[in-house]
Amino acid sequence: MATLNIQGVTKAFGPTHVLHGIDLDVADGEMIVIVGASGCGKSTLLRIVAGLETASTGNVVIAGRNVTALEPAERDVAMVFQNYALYPHMSVFDNMAYGLKIRGLPRDDIAARVQEAANLLGIGALLERRPRQLSGGQRQRVAMGRAIVREPKLFLFDEPLSNLDAKLRVQMRAEIRRLQKRLGVTSLFVTHDQVEAMTLGDRLVVMHAGHAAQIATPMEIWARPADTYVASFIGSPAMNLFPATLEEGGHAARLDSNGLVLPFHDGPRPGPAGRKLTIGVRPEHLTPGQGGLELQVDLVEPLGGESVIHARLADGTEVTAKLPGSSYSDGALNVIIPLHTLHVFDGETGKRLEAGG
Repeated sequence: MATLNIQGVTKAFGPTHVLHGIDLDVADGEMIVIVGASGCGKSTLLRIVAGLETASTGNVVIAGRNVTALEPAERDVAMVFQNYALYPHMSVFDNMAYGLKIRGLPRDDIAARVQEAANLLGIGALLERRPRQLSGGQRQRVAMGRAIVREPKLFLFDEPLSNLDAKLRVQMRAEIRRLQKRLGVTSLFVTHDQVEAMTLGDRLVVMHAGHAAQIATPMEIWARPADTYVASFIGSPAMNLFPATLEEGGHAARLDSNGLVLPFHDGPRPGPAGRKLTIGVRPEHLTPGQGGLELQVDLVEPLGGESVIHARLADGTEVTAKLPGSSYSDGALNVIIPLHTLHVFDGETGKRLEAGG
C-alpha cells in the first residue's frame, strides 16, 4: 500500500519539451488512468515514475520516499507492458518467479506466491507452458501475475490491452479492475482509449501536449470538461462544438452557423455582447424535433437500439447525433438542443465558462 506524489515533473529531449510541470497526488489504493492522444506525454510520465526515464525537473515520491534519483529496481514498483515482455525460453512459472529469484526469496515462498497469483488469474494449469504456447490474453495474465507476485507498492500499466482483440479487451479490462480493487494496490494505467479510461479509473488525467488538461473523476470530466480539447476527447461519438457569439446581457448565445439563439438555463456568462464562444452539445443529448437544427444526413450507423447520425448544417458545419431507434435515412432531419445540456467555452482560449463567473 502506498501513495504517489508527482511534483512539478518536466521532461525535455534536447529542445523538445514533452512534459510541462505535471503535479499529481495519488491516494493509497487509487487507480489513476492517464489518457490522451499519441504524443501527449502520457507514456513518458509513466516511465519517469518507473525510473526508466529521468525527469528534467521535479520529484517522484512513493510512500513518502523521494525516489527521483533511484534506479527502477529500488522503487518497489511493477510494470505491465504493452508487449508483455515475457522471456520466451522460460515457462510461465519461471517468468512469474524470475523477479523473486533475483531478490533471493526462499524457493517455497516463491512457489506459494506464484501459485496463488496464477490461481487468482485463472492460469494455474498453464505454469509449465512457454509463452509461445499461450494466447494473447493468457500472456497478458502471465505479465500481470509477474507483477502481482512481487507485491509492489505501485502497479504501472503501459497500454497493456492494445494488442488484444475487441472482445478480449473488454474482458481483460474488467479483470484488471476487479484485481486492482481486490488487491488494493495503488495503480497508474496509461491508455489512448477513452472507453478504457472511463471504465477503469477512479480518476482520470487527460493529457494534452504535455500538460494535464484536467484531473477529475470520469463522470466529472464527462459532465464538466475543463476545455474544448477534453470535451472533444472524452465521449463517443465526440462532442459537437459550434462557434457562437454571446448575446447582450450574457444570457444567451447565438450560433454563428445558422443564427439559432440558445438561452443559458443556469445563468449568464461573463463578457460583452459579441464575445466569441464555443457551444458544446453531446451527440446523445440531441433529440428529434422542430425548432432546433435543420440537418442534412450524410450517413447513418445503425447500432440496434440506437443510431449514430452523421450530418451537416446548411453552411457545411458537421453535426453528429446519437438517437434512439434505427428508422433513419439520408435526407433532412430536424433535431432540438436541450438547453440544460449546453457546454459553454471561451471561443479563443477554449476554457470552460461557468455561469456568472
